[in-house]
Amino acid sequence: MAEAHDVALAPHCPLGPVALAACLQVDFVAWNAMLQEQSIGIHYNQGADLLDYVLNKDDFRCDGTGSIAALPKPGLGVEIDEERLIAASRSPRAPASASSTRG
Repeated sequence: MAEAHDVALAPHCPLGPVALAACLQVDFVAWNAMLQEQSIGIHYNQGADLLDYVLNKDDFRCDGTGSIAALPKPGLGVEIDEERLIAASRSPRAPASASSTRG
């Protein structure tokens, strides 16, 4: 719909590496993709980060212009560290309070 009305596309995706990879796939083929919002290394990820359970972190690296290259792996291009994810699921962290996400 954005393309039909000549509007730029700027997905917001702080949710996780799989959701980010899915958004990036759309960005890579959408001529009107302007930017991809994400939360890698952002202040409210204290104690955890978006790529903590990803084996191929380097594939998500931003270059000097702030761009992420097309992910080279098949599918969405995310390699999940399943052992670490399973270990973390055995002792989940308490959810952050809403006030902790405001800078």
